[in-house]
Amino acid sequence: MAPSPQRSGSAGGFLVAVCLVIGTIIGLVVGQPSIGFLVGLGVGALAALVLWLKDRG
Repeated sequence: MAPSPQRSGSAGGFLVAVCLVIGTIIGLVVGQPSIGFLVGLGVGALAALVLWLKDRG
């Protein structure tokens, strides 16, 4: 019997990268690019984690 084809996972890294860029741009507008970068990183990591958990189950 042939093994069932594996489904490829979703790209959570894309969400992290987009959130980093958006967070940095918003941070530049507000005058706090470092805070924007960190917030973007946190939001992107959280979104990637949620996507991974959804894809896993």
